[in-house]
Amino acid sequence: MRISTIGSAVCSLALPLLLLQPAPASSASSSSKALDEAMSQGGLHKISVKGIELAYAKPGTSLASYKRVRIDPVEVSFHKSWDPTRTGSNIKVSAAERQKILDGMAKLVQEEFARALQADNGYAVTEESGDDVLRVKIDIANLYVSAPSGSSSGRSRTYVVSAGEMTLVAELSDSKSGDVVARLVDRREARSAGRVSLSDSVYNQGEARSIAAGWARILRKALDKAHGI
Repeated sequence: MRISTIGSAVCSLALPLLLLQPAPASSASSSSKALDEAMSQGGLHKISVKGIELAYAKPGTSLASYKRVRIDPVEVSFHKSWDPTRTGSNIKVSAAERQKILDGMAKLVQEEFARALQADNGYAVTEESGDDVLRVKIDIANLYVSAPSGSSSGRSRTYVVSAGEMTLVAELSDSKSGDVVARLVDRREARSAGRVSLSDSVYNQGEARSIAAGWARILRKALDKAHGI
């Protein structure tokens, strides 16, 4: 397994982000063991989920009792080696521009999960906790995008970035007890030169939205299966 460690917290736990990235062969065994220990905390066991690279779940736990979903604010972080300049120049991307990209991606991912869960009279998205509420914590790690092209129109600036690659790190838990139900890790790359345009208030359709929607559909299918749909 190709894995490496990124020293940051995942979801509500201080788990190391042991994501699917190239690592020296000599460290693969120890990294794999550390990854298993991190993902299995709380008694979770490794399972197979179609479309997800790595998934762990608590044995005997069902999603059938959850009729609503609470989606925590999405957190996004760049790949540690991402430090681009603006396209066609040697000017570094400013802290404000970096934050705009992170905020735009977080909003995009949150929107896609809410849309997929609520579609066709599905599962209500709520900010409450309760016996029937599944809490979903989503982190997008290792975001790697091409340098933004800034274009100004009056006081508005639009940043265009390619989806590049990003890794989903998700934790599902009971919103009332806090017990963790499952943890998921999945890395995706853009399949084309599709782009996401981030402006002050508009987040357009793009490859990153497609990737987020794919992850969201996997969660929706799991809930539907638990409810016999």
